[in-house]
Amino acid sequence: MHLGKFVFAQIVEFLPRYEFEKCVKRYKGDFHTKSLNSYNHLLQLIFGQITSCTSLRDICLCLKAHQNNLYHLGIRQQVNQSSLSRANEKRDYRIFQDFGYHLIEQVRPLFAKERTPLIDLDETIFALDSTSISVSINLAAWASGKYSRGAVKMHTLLDLRGNIPTFIHISDGTWHDSNAMDYIQFESNAVYTMDKAYVDLTALNKMDSIGAYFVTRAKSVMRYRIIETMDTNEDGILADQLVMLTGHKSSRLYPKPLRIVQYRDAETNEELTFMSNNMDISALDIANIYRNRWQIEVFFKWIKQNMTVKRMWGYSENAVRIHLWTAIISYLLMAKIKANLQTEYSITEVARILGVSALAKTPIRELLAKDQPTIENQNVKELKLF
Repeated sequence: MHLGKFVFAQIVEFLPRYEFEKCVKRYKGDFHTKSLNSYNHLLQLIFGQITSCTSLRDICLCLKAHQNNLYHLGIRQQVNQSSLSRANEKRDYRIFQDFGYHLIEQVRPLFAKERTPLIDLDETIFALDSTSISVSINLAAWASGKYSRGAVKMHTLLDLRGNIPTFIHISDGTWHDSNAMDYIQFESNAVYTMDKAYVDLTALNKMDSIGAYFVTRAKSVMRYRIIETMDTNEDGILADQLVMLTGHKSSRLYPKPLRIVQYRDAETNEELTFMSNNMDISALDIANIYRNRWQIEVFFKWIKQNMTVKRMWGYSENAVRIHLWTAIISYLLMAKIKANLQTEYSITEVARILGVSALAKTPIRELLAKDQPTIENQNVKELKLF
């Protein structure tokens, strides 16, 4: 007898299946499909991500062991490893990509009221960076990396309100980070923080033209002349200057004033030089915006520790993209559950709790309630030892 729903079945109820089926129809994902349709394919991969299965074999083994409960888990059909592998190789990855972007549109507004640490600004703040995942160059010949090794890069733009990814681009390891800026739809009045790898003056000029702001590290070889020096008495701020680039090429690529802020970190005593086109906020705000860029490093660390991405479930370009997008969908699913249930647990804690409870039959609202009821005043007669 099945009393209550499995935790995994409750999790997948947060998936907008109608929107997923629209993506499937758009790319004919179920055309001539006999054994494994797109939705069951997605559910089995999400099951693998949530329960930290390290391979397709592990996913199939776990589902086969619970084949009598598959219907109650929400999975309509259990398949073998070969069928799941073929689906990863042949099913269009854009189904998962488009569905991931739809989830992003759903989840971002749920965290719109979140505040960025150390910053009191109304503008949305984004962090841009990439992370590399090592793969075998023999198995993934398309994913060339440095030093004749294989690598896959995941370029990510992160909304720091809730740490929700808004842009994902997957490439081989040799693809330069700054190329991702050509694919991003920048928002006016938003602030983008990034490291020196993204100092592409053409892209930065384009950002300034549409009314977006950037905060990045200035390269040590950058040549400029000082137009104005602003007074500042903020802690850690060494200089706040308005400058014009003087290099032959750089002055043509970015012919507008820039703001240079020199800052000394009190903890490490390291001196940092920041570059921005925002002339209205304080110099300390610029330093704190860049400090919050570290949140994207935390996001990458979380994905690698809590989602299964270090070991791929397939090595063709299509299979790798499906794998990584499934990891992002699983992360967004945890964020959506956290926001909808208004739990005090972090996304990391939500993922950990639901992962170990996937085959339990406890309402997830109970699992994610921090204040569990305690039993008090028990009328139990204790025996005396002496």
